[in-house]
Amino acid sequence: MMQVATNVARKIGLFGGSFDPIHLGHLWIAQAAWETLGLDVVRWLPAAKNPLKPNAPLASDEQRIAMLRLAIGGDQRFEIDDREIRRGKVSYTVDTLGELVEEQPDASFTLIIGGDSLADFGRWHRPEEILKLAQLAVVARGGLGELDYRVLDPFIDQAGRKKIESNEIRMPVIEISSREIRDRVERERPIRYFVPAAVEAFIDAEKIYGAK
Repeated sequence: MMQVATNVARKIGLFGGSFDPIHLGHLWIAQAAWETLGLDVVRWLPAAKNPLKPNAPLASDEQRIAMLRLAIGGDQRFEIDDREIRRGKVSYTVDTLGELVEEQPDASFTLIIGGDSLADFGRWHRPEEILKLAQLAVVARGGLGELDYRVLDPFIDQAGRKKIESNEIRMPVIEISSREIRDRVERERPIRYFVPAAVEAFIDAEKIYGAK
């Protein structure tokens, strides 16, 4: 009996950020997105210069990528895509999405963002085009109140907004941030339960963030 080949679109989640450094909160979010959205893979996109966050990362590009590799190495659900760093200039999400869609036209892309990024979405570069290239999935962290998806109304119809709302990724309160980790390292306070052990060892070995 002849078998008919089926071409199933790969479902790819895109998780961008400075990851300066990557911490356990990032990993919880990526895992929750993978489970909630039924993704085949979550692709981590370390940012170069974020136009909405003009301060450059403190760790070098190479160090941030190395910490990502240490944190997610061996987990087949996760991949690293360093194209925004290799681009070497201000990084616009819409440009990255355009490249990815051109490279993998059969894939389905979901852009994973935080509630703070949703609130600022109107300030993003070409937001309407972003919503044509990828679905949005917003991380709703406990304790921050209900998300207001009406910010998307100028860029998408009601059916599209409802679809984005259905992608919401519910998370518990995550009282951890890269800024706090950097501050703790500078003040010589432990970060053992904030980052994976391999990342902690790397920060210490490389003397990042003022590590002694």
